[in-house]
Amino acid sequence: MNIPTPKRYSTMLGGRELILETGKYAKQVSGSVMVRYGDTLVLVTAHMTDKPTPNDFLPLTVEYEERHYAIGSIPGSFQRRESRPGNQAILNARITDRQIRPLFPEGLRNEVQVIITVLSADRENDPGIIAAIGTSAALSISNIPWDGPTACAGVGYINGQYVLNPTLKQLHEKESQLELTVVVSNDALLMVEASSGAVSEDVKVGAMEFAQKELAPVIALIEQMQREIGETKAEFTPASKLSDGEVELMERETKVHGLREALLTPGKKERAENLRGVRDGIISNIVPDPEVEGAKERIIALKEAFNEAEYKELRRLVLEENVRADLRKPTDIRPIWIETGVIPKAHGSAVFTRGETQVLSVSTLGVSKDNRLVDDLGLEDYETFMLHYNFAPFSTGEVKRMRGTSRRELGHGNLAKRALERIVPEQKEFPYVIRVVAETFESNGSSSMATVCASSLSLMDAGVPMKKPVAGIAMGLVKEGDNYKILSDILGAEDHLGDMDFKVTGTRDGVTALQMDIKIKGITSEIMRNALAQAREGRLHILELMDGVLQGPREELNKNAPRIVQINIPVDKIGTVIGPGGKQIRELESYGAEIEIGEDGTVRIFSADGVAAEKVRSAIEGMTKGIEIGATYDGKVAKLMDFGAFITLIPGIDGLLHISQIAEQRVEKVSDYLKEGDKITVKVVGVDARGKVDLVRPELEGKVAPRAPKPERNGGSGGGRGGFDRGNDRGGRGDRPRGDRPRDDRPRFDKPREDRPKRDDDLSQYEDKNRR
Repeated sequence: MNIPTPKRYSTMLGGRELILETGKYAKQVSGSVMVRYGDTLVLVTAHMTDKPTPNDFLPLTVEYEERHYAIGSIPGSFQRRESRPGNQAILNARITDRQIRPLFPEGLRNEVQVIITVLSADRENDPGIIAAIGTSAALSISNIPWDGPTACAGVGYINGQYVLNPTLKQLHEKESQLELTVVVSNDALLMVEASSGAVSEDVKVGAMEFAQKELAPVIALIEQMQREIGETKAEFTPASKLSDGEVELMERETKVHGLREALLTPGKKERAENLRGVRDGIISNIVPDPEVEGAKERIIALKEAFNEAEYKELRRLVLEENVRADLRKPTDIRPIWIETGVIPKAHGSAVFTRGETQVLSVSTLGVSKDNRLVDDLGLEDYETFMLHYNFAPFSTGEVKRMRGTSRRELGHGNLAKRALERIVPEQKEFPYVIRVVAETFESNGSSSMATVCASSLSLMDAGVPMKKPVAGIAMGLVKEGDNYKILSDILGAEDHLGDMDFKVTGTRDGVTALQMDIKIKGITSEIMRNALAQAREGRLHILELMDGVLQGPREELNKNAPRIVQINIPVDKIGTVIGPGGKQIRELESYGAEIEIGEDGTVRIFSADGVAAEKVRSAIEGMTKGIEIGATYDGKVAKLMDFGAFITLIPGIDGLLHISQIAEQRVEKVSDYLKEGDKITVKVVGVDARGKVDLVRPELEGKVAPRAPKPERNGGSGGGRGGFDRGNDRGGRGDRPRGDRPRDDRPRFDKPREDRPKRDDDLSQYEDKNRR
């Protein structure tokens, strides 16, 4: 059998060759394209069923499949095989879905499926961008009715210059001030998604115009494929059964029965009830007996005609009367009220309510072990800032099954995260893992933007040193020909019946994120500029209201948040802190803290108790810098001896509290005053050349005579953790010169060697250990 010869098309994109091939792989479907960009290889297939479904919407599904063999890796899951798509795979699928969905013809009800399989990922070029181009090509050459082609690219902004398709490394290391994904057609913008530092609106629009120009050869290439090898588009019967007569009839009836007044009802629930009353009243007049033959079909058609009349009237009100469904003008923003600190045990919390949209955001600060491993085909990374968005059915007054996190929830949460991630402090400045959870309590338009506002307030309530407060606003568009109106802070109905859903977030200084979805064939950069300018006015208004409640981060972390102390130690002292087999670090953690030591000598101490964290910090500094004479330590009794007690000052370093320094009165037996494990405050009064540490009790200074200086000895090595005086280790009072001791107190060594008292085992243990 001969191997099929593929059709190969190529062009340059961002200084790299883009190759589209078809006719060799996956030939059972209508459209199949293999895309190569660098060493990233993606297979895209597109297929449509022959018969329409009974759905009242386009049944389009986009599946994005990642395979770990694409990066030469075995999945880390228990089963060692891929399961459900990861977060980035779902987000990539959404990008493709959002760019192609508006270009399917109205009334198409055949099931359409696009499957994207990443076969190779070079970890330099984003497979999601390549998949979107491949999808456009696969749909264009297939028999599926679709008004393409489109093209997709990423745009960065590095050193004041736009960069097409910046590498994953450039984006990951924040070399680029901007991370923008844009989809264009020949003459319009179709979809935009971006995150950035607080850059100006002009930079964002410039990036879109730059992409429009750079992507022109890609669109031309796909158009060439379509002309040369494209299939004839399949014919279909639009699902709508409306006749012109029914639409005209309903438009006349709605004018008589008060559709305008019903649409201008302020409340969402009340508006829905009034619209339903108008609709049902008109239908009952036209079809008085719903049981007669053909009545059910007529009622369905009339309901659809009413929806069409509602759509047209809402748009007419905006364009001709400059009024919206809740009686606002196009630039008006709904009333806002805010609460902070609403959850007692949380580290930070805030409720942001705008009209009939309400979100509770809760912030939690964690330690490094709480981060999340990002196990996808991008660069290996750990996520230290997470934002999770939840949308329960009760938020829209509905009853639905809850089946885990939906793609919509994941997408909305990702947008809010991108709005904030460059504004929260970096790990080296604020070494916490941060998780924010947004709970949607009510929703009537733009809950994702309410999430941004609530989450910014929640983080500041926790004491996170945010660079600037961030607010978000959703913009809409109603466009008929050259006449258009941009709407600020859109309602759910305006999102459904309008032509654009444009979400913009930012600080006073600039835009941090945006997301635009278009329901028409595209918009011009002029409309984009006007929408961004109007969004800025709304954003500044919201920020002013947020400042009235919380002007900036709280001065101190919430009392419930864990404390993290960060210090740096010499790299050659890391082993000292860890100790043999981790012994020293376990002793340090017994103070009530967790310790993490980086390869560069960065030490992070985590504790719910700030005092405990400071104790560990002091201990580590003592271990790496040495014990200071005159310093006071909270020690722990490690060992009792006849001549005193060994006190652990910090893990790994003990000192000797001589029997003469235990109490003001004479001490006959050390165990009468101290027990192993007791905590005691001591002061360092001496450290000899061999590292022996002498201690006193601070409260006894001036009341008990100090010990006599230890006589110099020649040839002795000794040493040890104890700081004890070996010359006095066999009894006697340390504060009395050796020559003054009674003769009977001195140990006698005039006996044969075998009769001499053996060296104390415990003592030799401390000496030998210190030598090591």
